[in-house]
Amino acid sequence: MFQTFLALAQDATDVATTVAPAAAPEALDFSLTALFMRATVIVKFVMIGLIGMSFWSWSIVIQKAILLRAARKEAAIFDRAFWSGEPLDELYETIGPTPEGASEKIFAAGMLEWRRSHRQDGGLIAGAQARIDRAMDVAISREAEILNKGLSFLATTGSTAPFIGLFGTIWGIKHSFEEIAISQNTSLAVVAPGIAEALLATGIGLIAAIPAVVAYNKLNADSERILGGYESFADEFATILSRQLDA
Repeated sequence: MFQTFLALAQDATDVATTVAPAAAPEALDFSLTALFMRATVIVKFVMIGLIGMSFWSWSIVIQKAILLRAARKEAAIFDRAFWSGEPLDELYETIGPTPEGASEKIFAAGMLEWRRSHRQDGGLIAGAQARIDRAMDVAISREAEILNKGLSFLATTGSTAPFIGLFGTIWGIKHSFEEIAISQNTSLAVVAPGIAEALLATGIGLIAAIPAVVAYNKLNADSERILGGYESFADEFATILSRQLDA
């Protein structure tokens, strides 16, 4: 009787084991860190390069934002001093021969050439107006180089980062298909992780490109506006000196 009971218990255990569902497979980690670690070496290099481009772009954006803000502030202060009615010679003496602000440098370049164009007898050397204009144009060109420095990298990042990310995606998908061919298993559970890792490269490329394009358009417009102000000031200053020449 006891042996019969043990046999029935064993049969029940076997049936329960058979009916019980198989253990769920271990869930894959789809965090950004896990996707990066599972990517191939080339895709990792692509991601690292895009991340580096993004950080460098943001450093340029911050630096240029600070520089342009300082340039606008300096130009406003100098405009008030220039149009305050103070004699230009006194303003030039106040600024000195080595000014720091961009507007001051343009003004100093024109005034320096104006003074050099005077002979010892008080007369003016021929072609003074053209030389003054060229001196201020050179000063404006130097300031333009400073204001526009680094913007080309933002433009390059905005135009190339999506394609670099796409290259990483294509390479990652190629690697995924190779693994499918080797394992001979087309299950979505096998394909999905590799494709997710590959698409991460395109995502990082877009993250690097979109802010770079937006920042480039904004900073370039601000830079052009400031340079336009410099050119307008140079024209007005040249007009004032032209009146002195005619007199």
